[in-house]
Amino acid sequence: MADENTYNSSPGLDEIVFENRNKAYGAYNLRTNYRSILTKSFILGTILFLVVAIAPFVIMKIKQMNAKEAQEVNANLIDIIPDEEIIIEEKKEEEPPPPEVKEEPKQEVIQNVVPEPVKAPKIETPPPPITKQLETTTGLVSQEGVKTPAYTPPPPPPSTGKVQTVEVKPQVSATQVYTEVEQLAEFPGGINAFRSKVGNSFDTSAMSGDEGTVKTEITFVVERDGSITDVKANGSNKDFNAEAIRTVKSVKNKWAPAKINGTPVRYRYRLPLTMNFE
Repeated sequence: MADENTYNSSPGLDEIVFENRNKAYGAYNLRTNYRSILTKSFILGTILFLVVAIAPFVIMKIKQMNAKEAQEVNANLIDIIPDEEIIIEEKKEEEPPPPEVKEEPKQEVIQNVVPEPVKAPKIETPPPPITKQLETTTGLVSQEGVKTPAYTPPPPPPSTGKVQTVEVKPQVSATQVYTEVEQLAEFPGGINAFRSKVGNSFDTSAMSGDEGTVKTEITFVVERDGSITDVKANGSNKDFNAEAIRTVKSVKNKWAPAKINGTPVRYRYRLPLTMNFE
């Protein structure tokens, strides 16, 4: 059987593409039937769109047809005449007139005024004259007077044998400088350690070297925090005193403060110092 396309004088694009090829392949049928399938699809899509668009209106119309007819209600306004207020007057009971008050006749009241008692003046009788006194006779027998019992104080309560003593502790001042305390101020390592520090720090060049033995008494205040203030030196050599004061101030170690009743106080410390210069 001869192919129909063999005698076709003007072959189409599909005939040219699929010339000498297997036309039974699905692509050839798809390309040849493309226009008819597109037309059917367009028509079917249009129908579906119209169905979807018209369906709500149809449903609404069906509901309106099935809806019951609304009953008209005649709602004419009627003038309402307000009820007249019924006022009930309460009958007040007539109060009886007040009884007439009879005025009693006034009686005169006579008040008995008792005068206040007045002490009678004391009448002093003058002593009898001496002549009358001489006529009296004195008794020779002594008469005992009225004896009154002597007052005896009550006995003291029995003692328990325990005597309570209350210890009164003196008040401690934060500013006063004490010279007598319960616990003395103490340098770390003892007073000998303090002396060695003073001796090692003493600048002998301040002295001329021929003074011999020089003595002084250094006094200073050990504060409550252990620091040293108010350093003084009482000696005959001024140069030695000045160097001793400088040396004591140069020692930076803090002291253990003096205490009274366990409370740190300011304490004046006295330290004799003797050096030999030859």
